[in-house]
Amino acid sequence: MGLSIKKLYGGYAGQDVLKDVSITVPDGQIVALIGLNGAGKSTTFKHVIGERPIRSGKVVFNEVDLVENPTAFKEQLAYIPEQPILYDELTLAEHIHLMLASHGLDDQEHWHQAMALLVTFRLDNKLHWLPKHFSKGMQQKVMLVAAFSLKAPLMVIDEPFLGLDVLAQKALVQLMEERTKAGGAILLTTHLLSSAAAFVDQFVWLDQGEVREQASPAELAAEHQISLVEMDELFS
Repeated sequence: MGLSIKKLYGGYAGQDVLKDVSITVPDGQIVALIGLNGAGKSTTFKHVIGERPIRSGKVVFNEVDLVENPTAFKEQLAYIPEQPILYDELTLAEHIHLMLASHGLDDQEHWHQAMALLVTFRLDNKLHWLPKHFSKGMQQKVMLVAAFSLKAPLMVIDEPFLGLDVLAQKALVQLMEERTKAGGAILLTTHLLSSAAAFVDQFVWLDQGEVREQASPAELAAEHQISLVEMDELFS
């Protein structure tokens, strides 16, 4: 099953940014949206998470239609935005408790899972810190811990590597691979094509609001006669 986006049209202020976009994200796979700025990646995300209304088309995950049953659709989803969204007055521990409580998961078992993630991202000694004391990278790690604690079957992640140090990047890739091995589906955006080619199953190339190609990194590289380590040159 997984995520199915079919013939999606949508955008802003009555203007279609997305034109007949069809994308599949099978269970057990990581799919990355790629393209230049303005290609429609963030707009696609806003429609998938239900932030923007769909003009026409379908967004379905595990047979649950976003338009027909938005609550049930969103219950399956964990979203990590490009810019971290934190509450100034809440400590790190309070953020995690709030996130778990909002999903009915604020129990000892799930707190232990969250703590393990905090250890992974070296935040376990900062439980009483406020967001104003966190760097951009640390704020991003808080968002990652919150999202991965939910163990949602669908994860939507916008530019996850921005601001992360090398160790955190490696930890994130490992977490995503573990999630997909357990059957989860991940849709992300990234500009780091050469790095992403090592772990994503498929790239979806968006160009001016349309899907130009959906293929594995190896297939895309072969078609454009470049190596995987040269994937960053795809748009040049």
